[in-house]
Amino acid sequence: MSRFIEIVEVGPRDGLQNEKAILSVDEKLDLIRRLEAAGARRTEVVSFVNPNRVPQMAGAEEIMDALGGPDPKRSRIGLVLNMRGWERCVSTGCDEANVVVCASDGFGTRNQGATVSQQLDTLAAIVERQAIDGGPPITATISVAFGCPFDGEISEDQVMAIAREAASMNVPEIAIADTIGVADPWTVRKRIEAVRAAAPDARLRMHFHDTRNTGLANAFASVEAGVDVLDASVGGLGGCPFAPAATGNIGTEDLVYMLERAGFETSYDLAALITIGRDISERLGKAPASSLARAGGFPS
Repeated sequence: MSRFIEIVEVGPRDGLQNEKAILSVDEKLDLIRRLEAAGARRTEVVSFVNPNRVPQMAGAEEIMDALGGPDPKRSRIGLVLNMRGWERCVSTGCDEANVVVCASDGFGTRNQGATVSQQLDTLAAIVERQAIDGGPPITATISVAFGCPFDGEISEDQVMAIAREAASMNVPEIAIADTIGVADPWTVRKRIEAVRAAAPDARLRMHFHDTRNTGLANAFASVEAGVDVLDASVGGLGGCPFAPAATGNIGTEDLVYMLERAGFETSYDLAALITIGRDISERLGKAPASSLARAGGFPS
């Protein structure tokens, strides 16, 4: 196979935001630069949230300033939850803005202090501001798109309604996120079909957590369904501070191994990823969650 699968590295943001250990700006920069040297082309590097609520994400402006101006080979993504976050994202020169809309009111009110309807209003306001004043391309991420820790099951109709609204705003990329790791491959296929029907012109991106050991199976189902963009986090780090028992994303090295073993292209250096996963896990005082960090690649 020669099909290219784009892996968006989310370790510097989603990977770190739920960790007890708080890295310095310099340590985060070292992680980002090592990941980019290992092949990361799109990296979620910062989150424009209140550092009083998520202290692990402090230093966003300093990180973007140190990374320097635009790089045609790289795209640095900032997570945005509200208009203030958008303004910070624009002012720091992020290459992309990842605007989150939760699929449930229960998660939205705890994570962002807003209902689904209010979050869609914010997304519309950001899109309008971008059209008038300029700014980076926008991705809309539908979080807890398969299940919510507070409201339970999330229906296909709930996700389709959000995707349809984002499509009406001409958002070019929609990410479907299994934020708490409850999806299964068969539901993943059905949800991809549903979102494609609701937003036929949007590029789809999938975001999985491995909380219940289905992350790679869900990634496989996505690729089989024609999705070419997947999120992953080096070392299998990750989790959400506002989701009980939240655990990590699928490991970037695990995903790269699975795809490249099958003949897909990813642009990553697997050996470098394994080393990074081991090193950052050790720095955080924990065993690596990814399988490749423990077992290594094959052939060795």
